[in-house]
Amino acid sequence: MKHQLFSVAAAMALIAGAADARELTFGMQDNEVSNVYKGAQAFAEELESLSGGEMTVQIFPSSALGDFKAMVQQVQAGELDMVMTGYPDMSYIIPELKLVGAPYVVEDFAHLEEIVAGDWGQGITGKMKEQGIHLLDVWYYGTRQTTSNRAINELADMEGLRLRTPNVPFLIAYAENTGAVPAPVAFAEVYLALQTNQVDAEENPLPTIEAMKFYEVQSHIAMTNHFVASGAIQIGTSTWDSLSDEEKGWVQQAIEKGGDVSDELTFQAEADLVETFKERGLTITEPDTGPFRDAMQPYYDELEAEFGEGAIAAVRGK
Repeated sequence: MKHQLFSVAAAMALIAGAADARELTFGMQDNEVSNVYKGAQAFAEELESLSGGEMTVQIFPSSALGDFKAMVQQVQAGELDMVMTGYPDMSYIIPELKLVGAPYVVEDFAHLEEIVAGDWGQGITGKMKEQGIHLLDVWYYGTRQTTSNRAINELADMEGLRLRTPNVPFLIAYAENTGAVPAPVAFAEVYLALQTNQVDAEENPLPTIEAMKFYEVQSHIAMTNHFVASGAIQIGTSTWDSLSDEEKGWVQQAIEKGGDVSDELTFQAEADLVETFKERGLTITEPDTGPFRDAMQPYYDELEAEFGEGAIAAVRGK
């Protein structure tokens, strides 16, 4: 009888524990084969482990809940717990983030991490909170490089190059200020545009160049390193404030573990692809990016007219 009573008590405890379990919902635009999705999976596994099953995560990849703006709105409304967007992409509600998106303002991902943790970045984090969003972490997404059918060894080699860019102001500014001619072409049509010489060049992170097979219709890759892409992992302030200090600790520790997994996969992929592209016969050049950055000054001046003199230096922290 005692054994039976114990079993019933144990079962009731399990049921109570299950009822108390908290499931977080996490939306992203990236698909299941992306490095950031693998990072999100590592976050979910770590959170479940740290919390002893008290907290779990349901991930919604591939824009299943809408584009990033729709998901941000859901987070602000408390309908979705977490969302991943590009860090500078949040400039549509926090205009100052245009500054961190400007070419060559960020030197590399380590510099971006310093910016986010520094005074300027903490100011942005405060503005996010005013918008109902708590920034948990920033993950590495890749660095954009320039492919072409002629060598780019120096800034002068950009002159007159018909460079496909997405309809993003800071990437259009990269083309214009380096002497290239920006050519708007839909992403899905870039391969054909390169193949038929409608455009001479394009710019994307190495994993995208690989995935879209742009290397088949381009002979050179210049390591221009003009934009460091990143993903901002955000949680709604209503969700964050509802967590205990212990739960917040679990979430923060788990999200950083997920970031480590995602970042390492992306850094390794970029390193491997440089060698892979060389083996495929492409020429890799490493132009001095100093003159490229200097060429961006007119665009920086435009931004400082909007955000105040010294705004670029304030972001860079250098």
